[in-house]
Amino acid sequence: MRKFDYGFLKKLVPADILDLTSIIYDIKGKEEYRLTNNPNLFSKLKKKAIIDSIKASNEIENIVTTEKRIKDIANGDNKPLTHAEEEITGYRNALNNIHNNYERIILDEKTILSMHKEMLDIANKENRGNYKKDVNIITETINGRRYVRFKPISPEETKEAMEQLLLAYYDAKQKNVNPLLLIPCFILDFLSIHPFDDGNGRMSRLLTLLLLYKHGFNVGRFISIENVINYSKIQYYDVLKKSSIGWHENENDYFPFIIYMIQVIYKCYQKLDENVFDQIDKKISKSKMVEELVLNAYVPITKSEIIDKLPTVSQKTIELVLNRLINENKIIKIGTYKDAEYYRK
Repeated sequence: MRKFDYGFLKKLVPADILDLTSIIYDIKGKEEYRLTNNPNLFSKLKKKAIIDSIKASNEIENIVTTEKRIKDIANGDNKPLTHAEEEITGYRNALNNIHNNYERIILDEKTILSMHKEMLDIANKENRGNYKKDVNIITETINGRRYVRFKPISPEETKEAMEQLLLAYYDAKQKNVNPLLLIPCFILDFLSIHPFDDGNGRMSRLLTLLLLYKHGFNVGRFISIENVINYSKIQYYDVLKKSSIGWHENENDYFPFIIYMIQVIYKCYQKLDENVFDQIDKKISKSKMVEELVLNAYVPITKSEIIDKLPTVSQKTIELVLNRLINENKIIKIGTYKDAEYYRK
């Protein structure tokens, strides 16, 4: 039986990989600040990310429909017209469940099986929500001929392998292994186990999103991770192949897949940073920045807190905006002088 142990991630990791993870953590910090100030923009991004994710993750598996139907399904159309649309609708349901409930979702066998069932329920797949019954193999086609690329473990070994995989993940998490290194290892092992008769690839991408959420990386809410993978699909399958060589013998090299997945996450943050944040900085006036910060604050906020959060905005501008919002009856002032707090009505 294959052994699962991620202890090596606490030892020698190439410096360039650690450098890239540091950059991701830095950009992540910017995201949290700008999210507070630009809720309307990020609401639009969320809608686009869901459409992109539904389309891309299914497209990787050659499950397709028209652009219009993808948008209809993403927007809540529960009447699929074809079998492909049944599968796409199921993926949408599982995806939305993660986006809306990730904080309450516990990563365990029950969750993984339930997620699989939800994904394939509408398509009415026979073995949905259960581990595989038959031997499955991963193939590739070269010059028109099919070859076995990887043979996963047997159906009889699947349940124990999934139990061991989850235990290894929680052991590494408890030891504070860098999640940007741990998540790709978990996903590679999940794909190598290939626990289901159908839907393993789509499940791996849903689990990637869930695990990123669980470790505080919310970029998948605004930029589709599946879309970035779809654009680099050839490389995706190539690194999967490289990292699965010797897997059964516990001799595989995780790092090709780790590097690829870190690059995917980095590209998502880069897209968010360059394509969105630059627009925010250029297009939103300083007065508008103050207004959006105050109107979208979840708790009363003081003038000094606004100054700290918006260092490029002058105190005079902040005071003018606060007075205007009070006169427009959009906010209330609590307290007086330096200790005064402001809160939306």
